Amino acid sequence: MKTFTGFPEGRLNYTPVPDLFFADLLSEIDDLAELKLTIYMFWALYHQKGSPRYLVMSELESEGPLLSGLPTLGDETRLDALHQAVTRAVTRGTILQLDINANDSVLTYLFLNTPQGRAAIREVKEGTLVLETEGRVVEPHIQHAKPSIFTLYEENIGLLTPLISEQLLEASKTYPDNWIREAFQIAVERNVRNWRYIEAILKRWSISGRKQE
Repeated sequence: MKTFTGFPEGRLNYTPVPDLFFADLLSEIDDLAELKLTIYMFWALYHQKGSPRYLVMSELESEGPLLSGLPTLGDETRLDALHQAVTRAVTRGTILQLDINANDSVLTYLFLNTPQGRAAIREVKEGTLVLETEGRVVEPHIQHAKPSIFTLYEENIGLLTPLISEQLLEASKTYPDNWIREAFQIAVERNVRNWRYIEAILKRWSISGRKQE
């Protein structure tokens, strides 16, 4: 293992990362290649200029520092690992994929799932924005991630506080996702919109098994 000598003195460049990445995504991403790709996208797009900001798949395929750090299994190549990481990130909803069919080939554009990224894709589909290559938009197969425990809380109960965020994070590590979603649903149906009630349901299920409420 190559050791790191530490950050040098003096002024350093920084890449901002949304707090939601640490509060939500970091605990959910369980694949090292997907995690490295996601962090790399934050860095690469932040250092671009202008708008919209995106990466083309062929650019990622030539990024040596990224590829060299991707883990592989068996006969898997670094490019295989990259493509699988992209698929996972797109399925999760962290990255948005837009395929343009032009000149008998498909050019794949990758955006972060931010308001700017979503707006760019919408404008391309509406015909008001032209990227590097004109052509027919090919709708990618994107499976949107199911709501996280943080999203469920904000949509059904209210604003997150640091204390509640810690409790939600711990619950997300303790209980299955489908339990959490069902417990929230039960609380909403009964109009008991507070975390203590939902947590009590989850604790009861963990002790006596999930039964019909």
